[in-house]
Amino acid sequence: GKARVIDASGKFIMPGLIDGHVHLSSHQGALPGLRYTSTAEYASLWTARIAGRILHAGVTSIAVPGGKWFVDATIRDAINGGLIEGPRIYCAGRALTPTGGIFDSTNPYTWQTADDSVGILCNSVDDYRREVRRQCKRGVDMIKVADSYWGDTQTVRLEELQAVVDEAHRNRVTVSIHARGSGSTRDAALAGVDVIYHADLATEEDLDAVARAGVPIMPVFTQCQIITELTEKEGFSAGARDRVRRQLEQNYAAIRMARAKGIRILAGTDSGNAAAFEHGRHHGREAELLVREIGMSPMEAIVAFTRDNARIVGLEGRAGTIENGRLADIIIWERDPLADIRVLQQPEVLGAVIKDGRVVE
Repeated sequence: GKARVIDASGKFIMPGLIDGHVHLSSHQGALPGLRYTSTAEYASLWTARIAGRILHAGVTSIAVPGGKWFVDATIRDAINGGLIEGPRIYCAGRALTPTGGIFDSTNPYTWQTADDSVGILCNSVDDYRREVRRQCKRGVDMIKVADSYWGDTQTVRLEELQAVVDEAHRNRVTVSIHARGSGSTRDAALAGVDVIYHADLATEEDLDAVARAGVPIMPVFTQCQIITELTEKEGFSAGARDRVRRQLEQNYAAIRMARAKGIRILAGTDSGNAAAFEHGRHHGREAELLVREIGMSPMEAIVAFTRDNARIVGLEGRAGTIENGRLADIIIWERDPLADIRVLQQPEVLGAVIKDGRVVE
């Protein structure tokens, strides 16, 4: 058919954004008259609805490290099959978490797990291997392991991480880990995971281990930065905000040190990790924080959000740059993000979004 010509004179062209840490099915809002919101059916409908918002914000690919049931994998397949519109999705199933881990939803009195939990409980090497095999059978792209909430304790052992990596890599899927703590960051590197999320409390010794292993870190500053800016009205007390602010400052310091050691720093936002974090709104925020707090240039932040992030969604060498033989994922801005990196947070100044060579209407 006829090629469509887009006049981009005076505009700014770049590869589509790749957000390396987005949650789709983790949280759903309530609707008037809808009684049963904690169901796979409702989670699927909600996720299908928000997928388009992300694409319209200029994000053409996302990694989804954990969600409810296998909703995210189902939405991925529906997008790939042309049933609905959305970004490319590279996803995990439920996060593998031990008792006391961030996604442990068990009642300590009854030992019952919530049906709509984002985590699946694993407390032994055999548990971890079994769950990796189950999720691989469903066709996930990634296995997500989740250590403790803030990293003050380590809940996942090295031998468990090694078992996950062995099983996952044998099934040709990648491994990511929520690791805010010192020990979990170091052990994740020793086990050979593919990406470490956060690394807030990592010491210089921990980061040396990460550097030797060649594992990238995705700090995911955006969600914590947003929490520090919210109020009681959005459900965050002054004490909670101060707690997060202190941890965030530690994370900034750790990532500055990681970057100085040559560790590759990637970009993700944790969009959708709570009902307050609206999809399609905050995806470009991480680039601003990488520039302001870590010392990247605007171009370095853009490269982290495009070319470098391509490996996290299984598209290294296929996406994240504009050149012959690559996927035609392109966005056109009315304003220059190199002059003001905050442009990436302003979908209203997007002139066009192109995914796989097709203009998104």
